[in-house]
Amino acid sequence: MAFVKLNGHKTWAHLPKGKGETVLLLHGGLSSSRSVLDKVSPGLDKRFVVAAFDRRGHGRTADTNERFSFAGMAEEAAAFIRHIGGPVHVIGFSDGGNTALGLAMKYPELVRRIIVVGANFNRNGLVPLEQFTPTSAGFAEWAAHYGSLSPNGISHAKIAVAKAEELFATEPTWKQEDLRKITTPTLVMSGDDDVVKLEHTVQMYEALPNGQLCVLPASTHSVLKEHPKLTSKIFNNFLKMDLPPVTLYPQRRK
Repeated sequence: MAFVKLNGHKTWAHLPKGKGETVLLLHGGLSSSRSVLDKVSPGLDKRFVVAAFDRRGHGRTADTNERFSFAGMAEEAAAFIRHIGGPVHVIGFSDGGNTALGLAMKYPELVRRIIVVGANFNRNGLVPLEQFTPTSAGFAEWAAHYGSLSPNGISHAKIAVAKAEELFATEPTWKQEDLRKITTPTLVMSGDDDVVKLEHTVQMYEALPNGQLCVLPASTHSVLKEHPKLTSKIFNNFLKMDLPPVTLYPQRRK
């Protein structure tokens, strides 16, 4: 564990150790790197080394007065990749997946391959969800966990949730035309019962020039927890395969 300066802000980081291709893990909203490090790192092949950081206002990184935005998150990711030396592979879960898409759009030179899990390129791609507020069931438990990590303490939990809910309500606003600009090989993964609409996930896949699609059965937005061994095998396969893939009866990739 270490702290690094990203765009002038003290940021908690898990720096890559050893030799190999670096895989950057981007955590979801209202969580921390611990969630993806615990679920993804153990299953990655020995040829990869893992890196991660807690975004501003998440985990062990303090917040600022700025609103949460995917543009800002992509800038944080770009700064981190430059700090450790890129390009890198990126695995992003939920908001981390959205961040990975924004990163690939603006800084394609920093990424090798991308895996997005439970991501949405437009805010309208989510099923209707009940807003998470301080009066919601489970908020007190979440706030206690948030406060145990955050330098801002438990009192900041209400502010972090409000900023996150504003983000979910207003972003992202990309269109399929924006995704067509991403030439980075990208695996789109989703559970068949995800909070991201299945048709939205398919639209993402269809828009990506070098996209691949994986929808796991009997899975929700928590697919990394529900099927850790299977998702790890799929990640390794995608990161190591020769590209473009050679298939028997190609249609999309003729």
